[in-house]
Amino acid sequence: MKLGDTQREKRWAVIISDGRHSWLGRHTDPTEEEITHTADQLSAQGLTGWLAVTEGVYYEPTHQMTALMVHPLSGDGDWEAAWAAFVARRAEVI
Repeated sequence: MKLGDTQREKRWAVIISDGRHSWLGRHTDPTEEEITHTADQLSAQGLTGWLAVTEGVYYEPTHQMTALMVHPLSGDGDWEAAWAAFVARRAEVI
């Protein structure tokens, strides 16, 4: 796969308020059961998190990623602050 093919790569993500994240799907949409299970796990741990769709190349530092927040999964918080924390954590990894 060429870089140009991945610039618009879309992934389903769980974004936590402190920027931690995990992927729920890359080539398929997550099932309702997966989403519910994830929301239950976050709630059980007292974490605030959102389901989002990201676009971009995660491990390519010259490419900005974007996200569309789909809906909250658990807790109350500031989505914009969580996304900023995600971007900061990503910068540390790459």
